[in-house]
Amino acid sequence: MTDVCYCDSGDAYADCCQPYLSGARTADTARQLMRSRYCAYVVNNEDYLISTWHSSTRPASKQLSDDKVKWSRLRIHELVAGGTGDERGEVFFEAIYKVNGKAFRHFEHSLFERENGEWRYVEASEKQ
Repeated sequence: MTDVCYCDSGDAYADCCQPYLSGARTADTARQLMRSRYCAYVVNNEDYLISTWHSSTRPASKQLSDDKVKWSRLRIHELVAGGTGDERGEVFFEAIYKVNGKAFRHFEHSLFERENGEWRYVEASEKQ
């Protein structure tokens, strides 16, 4: 059985984001890191989120234990740089989630930078 990845890539989770979350692969692009971090929220993998956070902005812990949030969809709207040859990248995305059965949308502009050669999440600003 092949389960489709939570990041809505259409690929199997085992071939898409799971290798990033398990540490078998590192992201080649800011987009890959964004998608894998979304999956980390879905599966409640706080260790992955912390390890992929830029050291200049990394919190001590993320505390993801809120079982009320159910992530359901990721839509990437725009990418600015963040490719294999870039040092910085931006991802504009929308994440759809539910809390107690009520649907919400989170719009965000995330900044990513390379740190020691690997992509890291730096910070975000919410978009309306």
